[in-house]
Amino acid sequence: MDTNAAAVIRRHVRFGWIALLVFLSLGVFLEAMHGFKVGWYLNAGEETRRLLLTLAHAHGVLLALVNLAFAATLAIAPELDARAVRIASPCLAASGILLPAGFFLGGLVTYGGDPGLGVFLIPPAALLLFAGVAAVAFAALRARRG
Repeated sequence: MDTNAAAVIRRHVRFGWIALLVFLSLGVFLEAMHGFKVGWYLNAGEETRRLLLTLAHAHGVLLALVNLAFAATLAIAPELDARAVRIASPCLAASGILLPAGFFLGGLVTYGGDPGLGVFLIPPAALLLFAGVAAVAFAALRARRG
């Protein structure tokens, strides 16, 4: 394994575990708001906020695990195409920030039943996620069998 691949693995392991901690903490915070019956979160008419904050938590945890899986994939399949890794790495990291951030920001400030402007981060983040996953998937298909 070359030093560049090792650096990418370290970066995604660090990112994945930190993101997992952050978004699991968000989940505990949301559960606490539910348990303490916080009106800002539970009142009638706050369904949009509740849904978007829950989606931020769920997508954040999922994408943290995707980044950890990417690091593990690079560690056990070093023959993956370097070009695919150069595409996937920033795409997966950026989507791991932007997708949950779009849901979170969209839920912080809502307008009646409509989300806030943060939801505009979601489509580009989804495209980045798709590009990163596709790059890894196609590289895995093309990789030499060991």
